[in-house]
Amino acid sequence: MPQRIVIFEVEGGSDKFFDGHRRDTMPIVTAIRAAGGEAEVVYYRPEWAEDLFTYVAGNFGGYISRVNPGNVPGGERGYFDLLTRLSAAGLVGMSTPAEMMAYGAKDALVKLRDTDLVPTDTAAYYDVASFRETFPVSLSYGQRVLKQNRGSTGSGIWRVQLADPALAAAVEPGTALPPDTRLRCTEAVDNHTEIFGLADFLDFCEQYIIGENGMLVDMRFLPRIVEGEVRILLVGPHPVFVVHKKPAAGGDNFSATLFSGATYTYDPPGAWPELIDTFAAARPVIAEKLGGDNIPLIWTVDFMLDTDADGSDAYVLGEINCSCVGFTSELDMGIQERVAEEALGRVRAAAAPAA
Repeated sequence: MPQRIVIFEVEGGSDKFFDGHRRDTMPIVTAIRAAGGEAEVVYYRPEWAEDLFTYVAGNFGGYISRVNPGNVPGGERGYFDLLTRLSAAGLVGMSTPAEMMAYGAKDALVKLRDTDLVPTDTAAYYDVASFRETFPVSLSYGQRVLKQNRGSTGSGIWRVQLADPALAAAVEPGTALPPDTRLRCTEAVDNHTEIFGLADFLDFCEQYIIGENGMLVDMRFLPRIVEGEVRILLVGPHPVFVVHKKPAAGGDNFSATLFSGATYTYDPPGAWPELIDTFAAARPVIAEKLGGDNIPLIWTVDFMLDTDADGSDAYVLGEINCSCVGFTSELDMGIQERVAEEALGRVRAAAAPAA
């Protein structure tokens, strides 16, 4: 009997093509069918949750989530509850809410800060009070990058520096900067820069902390980001390609999103042996720190360049994404076939009788 996989989407949104689907959804469906399985797309709405559970649990062996959690109608909690119930009913989840939260939440970096992958001064703010108390001190040590948990394509990711270079050179590390300190803040979504007073910026950032799964991650700015961010895209445990994302030159630019004018270069994993070896060695540590080696179906790991004390290159982990990684611009690389093979393999393994 063919293995049956359902693909979840939500209606509307800027990620949809004229057929109402993400551009990479139907290629996955086609690849699953070509590989001998069956696939169907269903849309999630909160009011359909019970009917969806009944239909999907009774007809499929696995699900693939192609939904950005921040775009779920009614909030992500109801959607995550549905996926969790389906996993408990025996479906193979790809990715499960637990995986999305463990691997994809921005505070994964904080959980890894006692490893060689992440600077030790990386922090997370889960409430407004701790952010207001700590960030003015954190900024005294130099430029910082703040990352909201819910953003995508650079939204809510800010490079923050003191607007006055003389003050930046003179400030005593560990000192809480006064509320009227002027800041230069550059958002990664498009590299635009705004001038804030520190007090106003703290007010502005409350929006990222308040609400479901709200948080801000505070990380040291790495100057070598201008040389580019290096992303590994994986299907299951297998690196598929490496993309070198180089920010547009000039000004305060640091973002590596296409929206900001960054240039992308795609390479096979073999073209980056040191990076691939570094990640392979780190993956068991990542699994241990993030709660288990339940590897997402489609995920990315982003690195930035830094310099070790001996002058050699070092790779610093910047982000892990697994909630709804898109690969629209890479469809000609055959990724959808790799996704189909991995997904069907997982469903078949789950359905196989125990030895």
